[in-house]
Amino acid sequence: MSTNPFAELRENYQMNGLLEAEALPNPISQFHRWFDDCLSTKLLEANAMSLATVAPTGQPTVRMVLLKALDDRGFSFFTNYESQKAGDLNTNPKAAICFHWKELERQVRASGTVEKLSREESEIYFRERPRISQIGAWASNQSRPIEGRETLEAARRLYEQRFEGQQVPMPDFWGGYLLRPVEIEFWQGRPGRLHDRLHYHLQSDQTWRISRLSP
Repeated sequence: MSTNPFAELRENYQMNGLLEAEALPNPISQFHRWFDDCLSTKLLEANAMSLATVAPTGQPTVRMVLLKALDDRGFSFFTNYESQKAGDLNTNPKAAICFHWKELERQVRASGTVEKLSREESEIYFRERPRISQIGAWASNQSRPIEGRETLEAARRLYEQRFEGQQVPMPDFWGGYLLRPVEIEFWQGRPGRLHDRLHYHLQSDQTWRISRLSP
């Protein structure tokens, strides 16, 4: 018996394939097609994505965030502008994201440049958030050390009282980011680890070149 508990953990992917003839010429359209499959399959938090940024020291950091909008410009997410990820993006406005849809044996990864969304776009989304999440945006000094859970709960109660009976305004230190992709890869699991990988790369004329990558 192997002493390595990870060695025998494997799946033989065989649900589907991804051929060039089936892929849409625009990766955003292709993403929407695959995401519709996620919705029809009712995957839990299919919009969850890992977000990788790089600190000024060169140290990479990755965490899970939620995709909240997708259009021809790219992928949008929201956060505290004083968080670690925001600090990384202030000094190095490039990032990578990855979606893993295990139930469909699929992954999508993208990388590109990142910029802040307009305050108007951020406010539109903020007003759509549950009130408890709006309060949470005020209560959390994201990525900062705190003494304990009670510190966070006390801050929540403070802002609940402050905004009682009124609409919760969006904090100045909170808002959205847009990742404009320069590359997007669609990965479909296949038997024997001979997976399908179609890579889209943005050209200087703003068209996308599709190439197949070896697994």
